[in-house]
Amino acid sequence: MNRNAKTIAVPEKDVRMARSRIGVEPIASQYKGMVSAADGIGRVAAEGKFVGGSYANHAGKRSYKLYIPGAFRGQALPLIVMLHGCSQDPDDFAVGTRMNTIAEENNCFVLYPAQTESANGSRCWNWFEALNQKRNLGEPSIIADMTRDIIKTCRIDTRKVFIAGLSSGGAMAAIMGTTYSEMYAAVGIHSGLPYASARNYSSALTVMMNGNGAGEQDGNARLIVVPRRKTMPTIVFHGDRDTTVHPSNGDQIVAQLISIAAHHGRLPEGESFPHITVGQGRVNNGRTYTHAVHRDHDGRIIAEHWIVHGAGHAWSGGSSLGSFTDPRGPDAGREMLRFFLSHA
Repeated sequence: MNRNAKTIAVPEKDVRMARSRIGVEPIASQYKGMVSAADGIGRVAAEGKFVGGSYANHAGKRSYKLYIPGAFRGQALPLIVMLHGCSQDPDDFAVGTRMNTIAEENNCFVLYPAQTESANGSRCWNWFEALNQKRNLGEPSIIADMTRDIIKTCRIDTRKVFIAGLSSGGAMAAIMGTTYSEMYAAVGIHSGLPYASARNYSSALTVMMNGNGAGEQDGNARLIVVPRRKTMPTIVFHGDRDTTVHPSNGDQIVAQLISIAAHHGRLPEGESFPHITVGQGRVNNGRTYTHAVHRDHDGRIIAEHWIVHGAGHAWSGGSSLGSFTDPRGPDAGREMLRFFLSHA
């Protein structure tokens, strides 16, 4: 548990009831009889519960944390899958993004899969390995099967399952949206990279630093040939002073989505550019931003692209209690959930 989080003891019978609802047991004894309390800054909301579990399939085993909203009484609710970045863990990511607090306000579950140090020494999701860019293999299969398990045990509304991530988690969210487009209704990518933009560690460093990697056209071509049941609505956030993942990766994510939309006939014949609406704004006492909405010929949104001016490699609008956050930016968590629910 994050060392800054407050804890309060609850009756063991209530803990057993919470576990029985979702069919999991805590992953460490430190969670027994304890739930985190809210302080209004991004820790777990007091009304809900934050519990741990694990899931294993043929590709491996990963632990997770699950936020259960206080209003849950067995009814079908939305689920947001949140993939942390390098050197983070579910507790840190939940605090930094404030997503549990946002989910409590909107009656949503939040699932935080955890990467292991044995899989990656920096706890990054291995988005750059070809094995992890395919359906039913590697880390994507673990995340997908874990999602299915939570959907089943928590009676999740299957029309309202979403996935988002930061940095390596953002890159993995792009992979999940591509390879499991029937499972997720929308995707959020913060400071991430396009699908299949690297095939090994060396090319990953290239695309992170330069933003071109295998090349935009090559990346688009690979994305088009991946079988998809639908074009995935995606919201992208990126700081234009990001020196860890080059900001042009956000542009290339959007370019891939537009290419897919054209492939699915969502743009007028012979045209490769959607209708774009661009606006600018400023957070009170904070950063300026540019917000672009890309729509197809029927007016349906293909992508939203938020460029946060002056921001580095950090979750926009997050809490300073978490790592890799920028409290001065627009609230990426709230904007993502607003976008997600509009595409359910």
